[in-house]
Amino acid sequence: MTIRTILVDDEPLATQGLQLRLQAHDDVEIVATAANGREAIRAIKTYKPDLVFLDIQMPGFDGFSVVQGLMDVEPPLFVFVTAYGEHAVRAFEAQAADYLVKPVEEDRLAATLDRVRQRLAEKRGAEEAERLKEALVEHAPEAAEELADTGSDTPSANRFEKMINIRDQGQIFRVDVDSIERIDAAGDYMCIQTGDNTLILRETMKDLEKRLDPRRFQRVHRSTIVNLDQVRQVKPHTNGECFLVLDSGAQVKVSRSYRDVVARFVH
Repeated sequence: MTIRTILVDDEPLATQGLQLRLQAHDDVEIVATAANGREAIRAIKTYKPDLVFLDIQMPGFDGFSVVQGLMDVEPPLFVFVTAYGEHAVRAFEAQAADYLVKPVEEDRLAATLDRVRQRLAEKRGAEEAERLKEALVEHAPEAAEELADTGSDTPSANRFEKMINIRDQGQIFRVDVDSIERIDAAGDYMCIQTGDNTLILRETMKDLEKRLDPRRFQRVHRSTIVNLDQVRQVKPHTNGECFLVLDSGAQVKVSRSYRDVVARFVH
């Protein structure tokens, strides 16, 4: 898989330095460079790259303006590159794949490219699956209908988040969903519990549920979602309710409305 890449920076030395570091990665092909935001938009629309390393502070159009200027096309993945760390929050709010601070370190760049490869593999896998479905609909409609029926209750894991960005106290925390123990609702805020830490995410329970794999994350109470992988014991309680004991020792009540969740642990 070749990653077609464009570099955008108004400083030629910065562009050259990034080019040199990217030479160590054989799957990265630099298809164009741009020295300002307007050039960047033209190059992205012309070459349709997979990835863009985008400087934030440039004369005229800054990096965020470039992203806004591409609202009418399918955007590539963006990695923001800047000398100023205070832009990190806006970068992640703009759905950047990552954020690098100059001078870019080789190890940090390698980690960024690993994240990009994963995102691209998921995207291309989904696109290939969609193309196969379209071909089935055209040439074998009965088989397509059967596939839709059998696949409706088995969602692909690639649809769901593996990392969640949480803005807390002016910082961005990237939380691996595997580390999430439970999620407690407090109005429009979610308390993300990771066993040794609690982070606050401004989002509704309904929207957050859509981002998490339901085979692993289940609501057990009107205001609580639990990571089923971290359940170690089920303790019956009165009135048909029970408690789930988690790896950390925390106990979470399962209300009667969600008793079907407990059935997953009874064989």
